[in-house]
Amino acid sequence: MVDTAERVPSATPSSTPAKAPEPARTAQTAPTGAAPRVDVEALGRQLLGEWAEARLASRELSSRPEMQKQEGLSVADHRTRVFGQLKLLVENGQVHRAFPKSVGGREDNGGNIAAFEELVAADPSVQIKSGVQWGLFGSAVMHLGTEEHHKKYLPAIMSLDVPGAFAMTETGHGSDVASVATTATYDPETQEFVIDTPFRGAWKDYLGNAAVDATAAVVFAQLITKNVNHGVHAFYVPIRDANGDFLPGIGGEDDGQKGGLNGIDNGRLHFTGVRIPRTDLLNRYGDVAEDGTYTSPIESPGRRFFTMLGTLVQGRVSLDGSAVIAAKIGLKIAITYGDQRRQFTAGSDSDEEVILDYQRHQRRLLPLLATTYAASFAHEVFLKKFDDVFSGKTDTDTDRQDLETIAAALKPLSTWHALDTLQEAREACGGSGFLTENRLTSLRQDLDIWVTFEGDNNVLLQLVAKRLLTDYSRKFAKADAGALARYVVTQAAGKAYHGTGLRSAAQTVRDFGSTARAVNWLQEPTTQRELLTARVETMIAQIAGRLRPASKLGKKAAADLFNSQQNELIEAARAHAELLQWEAFTDALEQAPDAGTKQVLTWLRDLFGFGLIEKHLAWYLMNGRLSPQRAQAVRAYIDRLLTRIRPHAVDLVDAFGYGPELVRAKIASGAEAERQAEARAYYAERRAAGTLPTQEKSQKKR
Repeated sequence: MVDTAERVPSATPSSTPAKAPEPARTAQTAPTGAAPRVDVEALGRQLLGEWAEARLASRELSSRPEMQKQEGLSVADHRTRVFGQLKLLVENGQVHRAFPKSVGGREDNGGNIAAFEELVAADPSVQIKSGVQWGLFGSAVMHLGTEEHHKKYLPAIMSLDVPGAFAMTETGHGSDVASVATTATYDPETQEFVIDTPFRGAWKDYLGNAAVDATAAVVFAQLITKNVNHGVHAFYVPIRDANGDFLPGIGGEDDGQKGGLNGIDNGRLHFTGVRIPRTDLLNRYGDVAEDGTYTSPIESPGRRFFTMLGTLVQGRVSLDGSAVIAAKIGLKIAITYGDQRRQFTAGSDSDEEVILDYQRHQRRLLPLLATTYAASFAHEVFLKKFDDVFSGKTDTDTDRQDLETIAAALKPLSTWHALDTLQEAREACGGSGFLTENRLTSLRQDLDIWVTFEGDNNVLLQLVAKRLLTDYSRKFAKADAGALARYVVTQAAGKAYHGTGLRSAAQTVRDFGSTARAVNWLQEPTTQRELLTARVETMIAQIAGRLRPASKLGKKAAADLFNSQQNELIEAARAHAELLQWEAFTDALEQAPDAGTKQVLTWLRDLFGFGLIEKHLAWYLMNGRLSPQRAQAVRAYIDRLLTRIRPHAVDLVDAFGYGPELVRAKIASGAEAERQAEARAYYAERRAAGTLPTQEKSQKKR
């Protein structure tokens, strides 16, 4: 069906939102003659996902004033307040969800993450400090230790009697955990491990809780026994006494004031000859006998290392989700304000216009709204996968590898998106957006670190790309000569077809004289999926081809060759993650509560898909995937989608479910609407009374 909806010009907005054009896909629309409407309440229930109860309980807790961030506190006061808020979390019991039932937990992994993510609305410092205590320190003991460690250490960790640090990162080794320089050398005579940081770059750094509160830490170090290095393992290490003083051999520094999250006492730790019992090795994946003999259920050192780190993937899961929530709050503020704030009189002689009616304002905010919905639906799929793995429902090596790949793909996109959204929201709210009382600047400062902790985003995307390359090579690992020959012929034909303009010419002939015909082809889900998938597959195939000579090169030359493709690898991984988000959004359409909501969400999904195609339009043109005519249609249809979505923008952010007590921004509280109503009433009254002075311009015309 050709999309015949007329595009409403947006250069001169009206004072009321334009009516959405009649949609082309009538099977997904409201009854004939009626504009689609969003069922805010039902859509809100869908967005809450599988762990709605946990999310709502956490939001209720986050709504309490004593749990919320107080702006303007000193670093010391903010830290004190946040530590007190952790005690409130203990009293509430939510932080115990994921722990074993044997120690008073509920073994509810998905509900635990869902509730944890929602704490970002209260104060990101509360969320991350609780994540350090229970999501990192406690989880390391739970996942890397055995039953004896659980009984011995988890109750005090859960009750906050033992605040702890997660001592993995070093000043000299951030994302490269396998190369940390801290050592744990076994002494068979005393049956102790001796922990050392041999030089300044080996100090454990940026550790939450380390500067003030932590009395113990899980320390990651190279395990050495019988003069053999068995790689990175985790050790439970007491670091302070009851008075808060460092124990012998342990020292540290306060990281001081940061660019955000100043409610967390980040600090550095160093160790000199610190001895701990042999039994304080968290030995689920590797153990040392009294005589120093090392054993492990996983023979491969590399696989053992990645298995141990994979058990801690929940940090990336929760960052993905909380980044999406921050973006939702930012858009709730900016779109609510944009729907109330009036400026200029482009379409009226009297009333000023609502700024969200301006096309440029829609271009700034609505694509971000579409991406936020895509990221939200993708996160729900991600969270279910995490829960399935950690509950044991589908816990195979392949499932864990898939989970780690999804985590490494989605966390970068959502955290970058959150920062971009908060910055654009800040600018879209003008001077009001710069005021601390309206939260946007504060949220952005706190989330800035999201893009580099739990794995630098660029490094994570390299991991995704390596997995894609591995899967690509496996596809042809056992292929016979005939299969490979057919593949080569197919690739060659495809290259000839796409690269010589044949496809472009065919598209142009088909679409000649009709932008609507080009749009109709592009808006089909199968077309969007094909374009997004083709980009990933083509990029991976091209990279694999360039890297093929590496197997015949020396180690240095092979490394140089791989490095030459690093940027392309990251771009391919990002394209893969974008495809995951688009797929999740498309699948979520089938769960829409009614036809009207589904239609609006379909437009929003199309805006997300078209936005991805527009962002990479040069690639599609250069690779012959789109003709110039269809490339022009992409931008034209985005403009049309903005007009359709505009009347529903406020409903779409209201469906996020964050009320005034969680948003806590004055410009999103209705105060702006009251000011505008007062101003309009003032001028209307004076016009009616004939007491408005005549404008100089009007006198000159007469």
